[in-house]
Amino acid sequence: MKFDVRYYLVAILFILFDLEIAFLFPWAVALKEIGPVGFWAMMIFLAILVVGFVYEWKKGALDWE
Repeated sequence: MKFDVRYYLVAILFILFDLEIAFLFPWAVALKEIGPVGFWAMMIFLAILVVGFVYEWKKGALDWE
């Protein structure tokens, strides 16, 4: 059975963003121990994540027709 390439693209993007969001839970638990450096490192990580998400959204990779 053949699937459309868009199906695989959406699946890969879901897994990618889902796994990156999973990094937020240990960060939130250890926030007091890692201090301001850890906070700003996660803000940079989230900024890169948002830029990637907006890029995929603008390219239309998240549209399902």
